[in-house]
Amino acid sequence: MESDGLQKTSYFYLFKQRKNYMKHYSGTFFLILMLLKFPSLAVIQLPALVSDHMVLQQKSTVNIWGKARPGETIEVTASWNDIRYQTTANPDSTWLIPLQTSEAGGPFTLQIKGENTITLSDILLGEVWLCSGQSNMEKPVGIQPGQKPVFNYEEEIAHANYPFLRFFHVPRKMVPDVQTDVESTWQRCTPQSIDSLKFSAAGYFFGRRLHQALDVPIGLLDATWGGTRIEAWTSVEGFKKVPSLDTINRMLESGNLSVEKHAPTLLYNGMIAPLTHFSIKGCIWYQGESNLMDVNNGLAYEDRMKALIYGWRETWQNEKLPFYYVQIAPYRYFGDRPDRVQSADELPLIWEAQTRSLAIPHTGMIVITDLVDDLSDIHPRNKQDVGLRLANLALNKTYGKKDIVCQGPLFRSMEIRKNKAILAFDSVDKGLRAKAGKQLTFFTIAGEDRIFVPARAYIRNNRVVVWNREVKKPVAVRFAWDEEAQPNLFNAAGLPAVPFRTDSW
Repeated sequence: MESDGLQKTSYFYLFKQRKNYMKHYSGTFFLILMLLKFPSLAVIQLPALVSDHMVLQQKSTVNIWGKARPGETIEVTASWNDIRYQTTANPDSTWLIPLQTSEAGGPFTLQIKGENTITLSDILLGEVWLCSGQSNMEKPVGIQPGQKPVFNYEEEIAHANYPFLRFFHVPRKMVPDVQTDVESTWQRCTPQSIDSLKFSAAGYFFGRRLHQALDVPIGLLDATWGGTRIEAWTSVEGFKKVPSLDTINRMLESGNLSVEKHAPTLLYNGMIAPLTHFSIKGCIWYQGESNLMDVNNGLAYEDRMKALIYGWRETWQNEKLPFYYVQIAPYRYFGDRPDRVQSADELPLIWEAQTRSLAIPHTGMIVITDLVDDLSDIHPRNKQDVGLRLANLALNKTYGKKDIVCQGPLFRSMEIRKNKAILAFDSVDKGLRAKAGKQLTFFTIAGEDRIFVPARAYIRNNRVVVWNREVKKPVAVRFAWDEEAQPNLFNAAGLPAVPFRTDSW
């Protein structure tokens, strides 16, 4: 809008000087008159997402949109089916045309015609996913100041040559009003682009796995910002859907929002809202560390997850939009940052909130307690397996590849037999395993006094038996209820068990 205003000011100035220009520069004055008759908005304008090299969601309805002169007829023709679609620009200059896409393939072209014609080329049809969250999703494949790089990063970059894998990196933007566009471009996956874009490593490894498993083009949208809380990524509509967040709703209604990272909706407005016309298959999410350190109420994260997911699904008009996320990693929050974290229980509580969020339909969660190389580094370096596990969730749950195991053991029930607790699990695959054949770790048990003590545990008949000789009448068990927990209970597919507690004390 600023550039339009400058153009109008300059045109007005030249018009006031028309006598001098007519006398000395009649040709120039004629050009100015033409510009006044056909202002810049008569030229079709497209958002950054609708451009060369983009990936459109296959076998679905996708939107092509932009701006033009009010009342202008817009015609769009796609080379994959040669069907012509038409619409008329609205009084506010906006227009949108839904297109039907065919099965995966390309490259294709797309022609948008009005008073001018734009031809987009090298368009692919495939699968499109949004990758979002804070620094652990933002962490790139290559070097980032202040962080250790992902494992084997030099070789990963050198081999990142996948012309049918495309990136769209959303720049950081924090604003109080909903935006309609961003400044970015689609890029093919090359060693140069993945390094220069600083594209999400977890997102890249996720997309690479999908591309190799499905043999279709993959488009990835990277909307990430380190150190941010979930509230900033959530829409107004999302907050309204969760009654327990009424305090945030009242704050939004009052308009008393400070412009900082953490204020509700600000990152949604600047980095997510401009993407919501663009059809996507699903979302992957890696966030929670900032909420843990700033809010110190881990269980509150569950309702915030609901608001985020329900809000995004409403704006994308897809109540079944897949949403797969990472349970945040073990880290010495209270141990290393007692000034920001009040208790060593805060991490297990947010783990519990993330596990509870699995009750939201069409979601999935991966556990990464085994992927941490340094408990004093909040950014685990093994993003390869993070991406792989997220992709396996999508392959199993979204693409129907049920032979791919995507979930580790999940607590189902407890039975007390004398002085022992017998635990049953779902998602055991072909059986429970103690990694490296060792005794099971990070189990604790409590009696009626509610005092938890370390417990011995072993696997028997695909169940876990837990006991401590000093606890004669056990009533509760906890597993991995420790911010430094890196337990060794897995299933046969090599996926770690989900941390849990049987009590609600």
